[in-house]
Amino acid sequence: MDRSKLYRRFRTLLIANRGEIAARVIRTARAMGLRTVAVYSEADRDAMHVALADEAVLLGPARARDSYLNVDRLIEAAKKTGAEAVHPGYGFLSENAEFAQACYDAGLVFVGPTADMMNAMGSKSGSKALMEKAGVPLVPGYHGDAQDDATLAKAADKVGFPILVKASAGGGGRGMRIVRSAEELAPAIVSAKREAKAAFGDDRMLIEKYVDNPRHIEVQIVGDSHGNLLSLFERECTLQRRHQKVIEEAPSPTLNPAQRETVCAAARKAAGAVNYVGAGTIEFVSDGKDVFFIEMNTRLQVEHPVTELITGIDLVEWQLRVAFGEALPLKQDEIRLNGHAVEARVYAENPTKNFMPSVGRISTWRLPAEGGGLRIDAGYREGDSVSPYYDAMLAKMIAWAPTREVAIERLNRGLEESDVRGIVTNIPFLSALMTHPKVRTNAIDTGFIERELAVLTQASQVPGELELCAAVAAVINGEQQAAQSEANSPWQTFGWQPVGRRQRRFAFRVGHGPEQQVVLNYGSGPSTLVIGERELAFSIVAKDGGFDLTLDGVKSSVAAVITGHELYLRTRNGRFDLHWVDPFGGETEEQTGADKIAAPLPGTVVAVLAEEGAKLEKGAPILTLEVMKMEQTLRAPYAGVLTSIKCKVGDIVQEGVELAVVEPSNE
Repeated sequence: MDRSKLYRRFRTLLIANRGEIAARVIRTARAMGLRTVAVYSEADRDAMHVALADEAVLLGPARARDSYLNVDRLIEAAKKTGAEAVHPGYGFLSENAEFAQACYDAGLVFVGPTADMMNAMGSKSGSKALMEKAGVPLVPGYHGDAQDDATLAKAADKVGFPILVKASAGGGGRGMRIVRSAEELAPAIVSAKREAKAAFGDDRMLIEKYVDNPRHIEVQIVGDSHGNLLSLFERECTLQRRHQKVIEEAPSPTLNPAQRETVCAAARKAAGAVNYVGAGTIEFVSDGKDVFFIEMNTRLQVEHPVTELITGIDLVEWQLRVAFGEALPLKQDEIRLNGHAVEARVYAENPTKNFMPSVGRISTWRLPAEGGGLRIDAGYREGDSVSPYYDAMLAKMIAWAPTREVAIERLNRGLEESDVRGIVTNIPFLSALMTHPKVRTNAIDTGFIERELAVLTQASQVPGELELCAAVAAVINGEQQAAQSEANSPWQTFGWQPVGRRQRRFAFRVGHGPEQQVVLNYGSGPSTLVIGERELAFSIVAKDGGFDLTLDGVKSSVAAVITGHELYLRTRNGRFDLHWVDPFGGETEEQTGADKIAAPLPGTVVAVLAEEGAKLEKGAPILTLEVMKMEQTLRAPYAGVLTSIKCKVGDIVQEGVELAVVEPSNE
């Protein structure tokens, strides 16, 4: 290849991605004086990354294969806007060798490794063969070319159960299944192949021995075109769910300095096997004694900010400088480790409903200000819509401190001060995770979240005295704000009344639970609230995002969001969702039974797992949907007979559409 085409200075950069990573790359590129071009689908027309860029090009319809995965349209967008280089971000085409080659053939600089490097290291199977030859320790397994069922079954039997079935071109936990017996193998391979094909366009599989109580450790490496190859310490990403990282930190709290140097040296050796150029990550699994190579990601990682915070290095800037053809600005012994950083991924998903993705418009977006050791990389804003077509990650919250303990405290404080409404997020789950004693003491492995799921997703506590008083205050505060637009409204003054002392009754409930009564006394004299036999003097002072509530001389800060009769409150006791019972009647809530087998979100039917007329046990799988790039299996809500299936494989179904009917048994 012509090196002058591979690495050269450029002024205009197209970012072939969306969401948080596109916004992240745009910020650094613009700080370096580069002109930026965003691309978008019809679903992302008003997205944040589109607004941040200097120019933006519509690629096509919402589906990724018609937009973000369409190589020809991406190359055309670069030519149309005069872009000289392409940054792929992560996900989508970031590890696609054909895309990297297409950029080169079109005369564009690809900000990443060459197609040959990707082919060598981007394939999990290919990289394992290369590492085996280079003497890097591997997890026992099969990474051959033969992909027939008999070969995979024979390999699994030789390795010994439990095993991992993994997509060779995969990442982010997609196309990966734990298989604990021979009987589970065939359906696991079918499901993993289907998911891998949809996510990566490649359904090749490999077999690995599943390491019990494993820890996930990875090393950030960066190479330039002058033969320099550096490691920037390691990250630990052991807190995972369904093989997808949830919390990442750097450095690993598991390794001592000698182990750190050993694993970083192994990473440099692995990347050096292909003379790697660009940013990449060498991933290892540890059984507590030994460390085994599992794969290389030939791209920037989602969790790269924790490395940036402990080294003071902007990895996107280094990527761009390497693409310019520059040498790396530091030597290995000049890279310093400073403090500890922890990152949490904020997703639009409902942890209490098996982490079902959540779609809709973000009506409230309140995250704490950056600074004081807190960093936020966001891809969404208030008013943006979360669609069902892409990954559900909204933002990353990262905290740095001199010690791990303080970094965790800072991160948790940031999570506790975050309020996102209009969609459901995993923020309360993340906070519960960061305050878990075993997380604090690093007594974890990759199966920790699954084992502790009941504790981490337990229902919120019942609202107490403070929350009921705050609910009344929220209603009053909302009425006062609404009255501001009406000139000379008597409601602009709290407690206005024509004469004498007045009383107003409120009723609130959580879900469909019992009503809880609060009486407001106002007028002449101080205002009070009565709950049962307790009467409390109170006052409120409005502020941005909520109010200060004083009860019997104790002031509390309350965050509040009101949508119709639905109240969201955040107090010192946690987060609460309450329903304000209409004092004039007219409650028209639609109650959906848990027995309805319906599409939770728009998606595609990818498998029908039971036949009409079949007798099913409670929890038996009925069909599988692909929703937001992940597969979701719908199951029987009770024991009974499957009387009807109202869809077929390939159907695109909308949210709420009934897909199957189960008639309950009489037992």
